[in-house]
Order: sequence, then structure tokens, then C-alpha cells
Amino acid sequence: MEERMIEFLQAYGGAAYFLSLACNVAISVLGVVPSAFLTAANLVVFGFWPGFWISFAGEALGAVVSFLLYRKGFRRLRETTWLSHPKVKPLLYASGKEAFGLIFALRLLPFVPSGVVTFVAAIGRTSFPVFAIASSLGKLPALWTEAYAVNQVIHVTWQGKFILTILSIALFWFIWRKMRKKMRG
Repeated sequence: MEERMIEFLQAYGGAAYFLSLACNVAISVLGVVPSAFLTAANLVVFGFWPGFWISFAGEALGAVVSFLLYRKGFRRLRETTWLSHPKVKPLLYASGKEAFGLIFALRLLPFVPSGVVTFVAAIGRTSFPVFAIASSLGKLPALWTEAYAVNQVIHVTWQGKFILTILSIALFWFIWRKMRKKMRG
């Protein structure tokens, strides 16, 4: 997918910046598609720093557009059962500084889906300015970490990629065994 995105962006020259932004917005609105492949394509096509900044602008814009769309279309879902989960309630009912801190912190955590944070904040009490600022500021360090890691993988030799693959498989196997033991016991 990354290679197709690279070819797509390279084919459109100067318009590639706008197409990258549009792709990021679409990914954000969908809420379940990871954006790492687009970040990687931006780094390859535009270079590290320009690619980082276009990815950041796209993710920030995508989060804002998603927030507004979710708020308009899904606000009535606030009272549904799954939103009564104890881990969801703090963000759902937060406002002001509390909402800012939660959104900022959740954006820093790579394992928390961005779309879920945006969705819950949008149907909750968080104001648009608080969301936009906290989300964007939280994305800066998180995206820099992602861009740096992706950049390192892009420039690593085939031996390094082989080692990363083996380590990933070993980690997956280890986690899978732990989960199986918990389900049995």
C-alpha cells in the first residue's frame, strides 16, 4: 500500500501536498485505517522534515474535520450502552482543562486508536477549540516518533529488515502464548 501511495503522490507533482492532506482527512474520518503507510509515503516523496510536516498538517486537519462530522452526525449516541464503560466516561464527560489533558495524553499513546479518541470527544462535552489544540499538540511528539521509526525502517538494509521481521514474529508469538494461557486459566 505504501508503494502505491508513493507512486500516486509522485505522479501528481505539486498537487501531491494537497492529495496527501486529502488522504489524511479521509483516513481520519474513516477512523479505523492506520496512517503509517501515508506517513511513510510522505517521508519518501517529500523528504523527512517536509514529509513530517505534511503528515502532521494532514493528521491535525483530519482530526478536526472528523471531530466536526462526528459531532454533527453522532451526538445522539452519547447515551448508548458501550459509552457507559468506565474507561470511556472520563473523556465523554470532560471539558476544559480536564478534556485538554486527557486528549493530549491519549494522543501521545500509540496504542490508543485516534479515531476512538476523536469520536468520544466529539459526542461528549469537549469544546471544538480545546479538542483542536490538544489533539494537534499531542500529535506532534507522537507523529515525530512514528516518522522517525518509519524513516529508520525505510533506510535499514535488508538484513535489518530481516531481523525486525524475526523480532516481530517472536514478539507476536510470545504475546499470543500469554493470551492463550489467560484464556485457559
